Amino acid sequence: MDSPPPPARRQPSLFRRPRLYWRRLRRRLTGLGLMRWLGLGVVAGLGSGILACLFYLGLEYLTALLQVRLAGLSLPHPAGESLLHVLPGPYRPWLIPVFTTAVGLGTGLLVTRFIPEAMDGATDGTDAMIRAFHQKAGVIRPLVPLLKGATAVATIASGGSAGQEGPISQLGAGLGSFLGRLLHLTARQRRILLLAGAAGGLGAIFRAPLGGAITAVEVLYAEDFEAEALLPAVVSAVVAHTLFSFFFGHDAILDTPSYVFDNPLELPFYLVLALVVSLGARVFIRTFFFFKFRVFGRLRQRFGLTLPMVVGGLGMGLLGMRYPQFLSGGYGWLELSINGQLGLGFLAGLFCGKVLATSLTVGSGMSGGMFAPALFLGGSAGGMVGQVGHLLAPGIVSQPGGYTLVGMATFFAGVAHAPIGPLIMVSEITQGYGLLAPLMLCSAVALVLCDDLHLYENQVRNKFASPAHAADATNNILEAVPVSSVFTPGRATILEERVTLKALAHIISATSALVFPVKNEAGKLTGILALQDVRGVVFESSLHELVLVKELMRPAVVVHPDMSLYDALMLFIETDLSQLPVVDAQRPDTVQGMLGRQHVFTAYSATLRHLKQEA
Repeated sequence: MDSPPPPARRQPSLFRRPRLYWRRLRRRLTGLGLMRWLGLGVVAGLGSGILACLFYLGLEYLTALLQVRLAGLSLPHPAGESLLHVLPGPYRPWLIPVFTTAVGLGTGLLVTRFIPEAMDGATDGTDAMIRAFHQKAGVIRPLVPLLKGATAVATIASGGSAGQEGPISQLGAGLGSFLGRLLHLTARQRRILLLAGAAGGLGAIFRAPLGGAITAVEVLYAEDFEAEALLPAVVSAVVAHTLFSFFFGHDAILDTPSYVFDNPLELPFYLVLALVVSLGARVFIRTFFFFKFRVFGRLRQRFGLTLPMVVGGLGMGLLGMRYPQFLSGGYGWLELSINGQLGLGFLAGLFCGKVLATSLTVGSGMSGGMFAPALFLGGSAGGMVGQVGHLLAPGIVSQPGGYTLVGMATFFAGVAHAPIGPLIMVSEITQGYGLLAPLMLCSAVALVLCDDLHLYENQVRNKFASPAHAADATNNILEAVPVSSVFTPGRATILEERVTLKALAHIISATSALVFPVKNEAGKLTGILALQDVRGVVFESSLHELVLVKELMRPAVVVHPDMSLYDALMLFIETDLSQLPVVDAQRPDTVQGMLGRQHVFTAYSATLRHLKQEA
């Protein structure tokens, strides 16, 4: 007799399919191994690339409207950023202080109302990203980068002396932080994804994928870099750069000659450049922080956040009305200097005016980055050295414009303690590596001479000084020990969401468990309930029939058998729980048992004892 055919497998409904695909994708992305970071790097790159495109479009259109059409200004633009060709309107420079003051007022009101915490102890958006990495477990409130990005567009477009990299790195970092929380990543993984997002934004907006990736992982420390984040940062920067170039082309930002270092006699002049740029960096840092803390800081303490931004915007606008050369980023003037079209006196005036303009804009709290002003100042100082060198020894310093390029990277390397990323980024911005040797030499000298300078307030010296690596200060012997080596599958007491407080009290009295997984009616793991969370209400008889487990549980936090005990220990520390449910990565709703903190401590003791015996 033939056996009956097996029942047909029920196909998921149209509405359940996206949820099933999302769960499978989430399990793949949060799995272990390098493939996880490749996938997360691609996702972060796509997101940060889209944000960079929107930021760039908004900045270009608003700049053309305010500065060109309404104010009638005609300032030089770098070749790679000539997106719009708009004829200037009637010459009305008096509108510039109106624009900048209005932006200062609007920024102050928005920040005070929605994100006042964004103004606490950060130089710019890049510094805020550094602070989130070190001190906030990679968490950035989504509203912060969105508002700071929008106000940065208004600040730069109206004429404020600030750069694009601060807000775009903060936008990318905010996206990485959001993805990390959406995928329920650990704090360690969330920090890495935050850096990947920042690298994508930098790589896209500067058309410099390698420089953007290295800068993002290097700027965190004065003497170190985050090597673990390099892979997702590179992938993210490449994807974001590719997406950005698809819409806006592959041209370099600056159209420059192909300078080549071929005369060893130029090295003394480059050493002089490193000295002059380092001195200029000291002048800038002291002036900037004087305005930020001594001038605007006192106004902020007495009158709040808004007034300093209004005063800074007004001061910047009046300066820009008289000297339009100091408005916005100023890459057009850098391109002219690199091509040898600016004189010595003009470069000296650019340097002095840009120091004041940046101090008024970013020092007052208005949104914007410090990378572009740093490049501008370094290029101006380097251009001056090149001009003087050409006057003194024209046979040796035959290409003074090249000193502008070297000065750009040298300045930022000194003030940000980031010698490699800016060097590569400047080479990618100009698409030329002919001056790589003097770039390396001058950056190294600037690092030594500017060792006591710190542009970013939240930058720490090395990993040992970072709260993000507090656990790495000791030898991490649990990294190579999987959960499966100490965990024995067993029965776990699982609660349903609709269990009442009265029934919960009976369950607690009949078991020694301290943490209970919670499932819904469909059998899906939706949360966990800790005894410490209900101790205050479990004996309130008046609530026994009113309160359900669903109202008391916390979000589900689980471990997998192939997870390392180090990652499990970090989850115990973050959640302050004594037990965590163990589930199979392929069947996230099947609880195999409970892992206790004592398992981790026992494994640590046994592993340490074994290592001592081997030694």
